[in-house]
Amino acid sequence: MTLTLFPAIDLRDGRCVRLTQGDFAREKTYGDDPVAQAGVFAAAGAEWLHVVDLDAARTGRAHNLDVIGAICAAVDVPVQSGGGVRDRAKAEALFDAGVARLVVGTAALDDPGFVAELAAAHPGGVAVGLDARATVDDTGATRWSVAVRGWETDSGRDLLDIVGVFAEAGVAALIVTEIGRDGTMAGPDRDGLSKVLAATASDVIASGGVGTLDDIRALVALESNGRRLSGAIIGRALYEERFTLDQALTAARV
Repeated sequence: MTLTLFPAIDLRDGRCVRLTQGDFAREKTYGDDPVAQAGVFAAAGAEWLHVVDLDAARTGRAHNLDVIGAICAAVDVPVQSGGGVRDRAKAEALFDAGVARLVVGTAALDDPGFVAELAAAHPGGVAVGLDARATVDDTGATRWSVAVRGWETDSGRDLLDIVGVFAEAGVAALIVTEIGRDGTMAGPDRDGLSKVLAATASDVIASGGVGTLDDIRALVALESNGRRLSGAIIGRALYEERFTLDQALTAARV
């Protein structure tokens, strides 16, 4: 079993940054040359890159399209990218820029038909990003409420109710982020991911919380109803040098 790893490059004003728990006020800059960073990841053996336009996720305007295009042109590995993709024109602009797989978040919840249409036009080229905050209700049960528009608005919808919506939409994967863990390196939300695996037949890519090689090994081993994760996104742990990408790739292979 091999878990595909996606080193993350989050863009804000053309810089390579990371947010903590999706909070734009808790931003840390890791460099002003995202294209060079993409080259470092590619040279280290990355099979995919995960690039997010944080400005676009927040506003819906494609602030960093030129940078994303430059990254796609600079590396030989496929790029998965999202952020602010809310209409067909923005989607096609990213495909034209060289993106291999598009991640649709807010628009997927607003209009699932849009995702199905886009996936039909680009087979294997569309993923749905589901970003949720875990909370415990009065009964002690954990709920995962999906956020939209750069994680700043609560959709009021439960993650486990949503995942099945895209089963017949032809999407390549669901990218599931537990916002409270994102950027914290405190470990992934294995309970939530397990429940998502049980609730959908789609491929699931985990995002948020990876801080150690043991976290990667735990994601490789995670199984629910005979299903396993197809991939995991790693960000801050690489930038903070908790481990190297080579070490992470080794941990992801069993």
